[in-house]
Amino acid sequence: MLDPTSRYASLETATLTLPDGRVAAYKRRRFIPAGNALKVLAEVTVTEGDRLDLLTHRTLGAPEHFWRVCDANDTLNPFELMRETGSLVRIAMPEF
Repeated sequence: MLDPTSRYASLETATLTLPDGRVAAYKRRRFIPAGNALKVLAEVTVTEGDRLDLLTHRTLGAPEHFWRVCDANDTLNPFELMRETGSLVRIAMPEF
């Protein structure tokens, strides 16, 4: 159902029986880890024109893993990370 590298892949699948008897499957809630608790792979300085998908591709090898960078920097908004040239962005070690 989900790609094995998805942020939701390891979450438990739960079910809910609806009033009409149908069963709905869903993933349990994902709690975001504290960024400072994650092991740091690298710290990267944002440069002019940098994009999070390109940064994630360069450092983790997969642009769709931008959520790992967001987790490491305690943000839900990926655009916040790349807004300011010269800011430091933490890249967390992938945990599989």
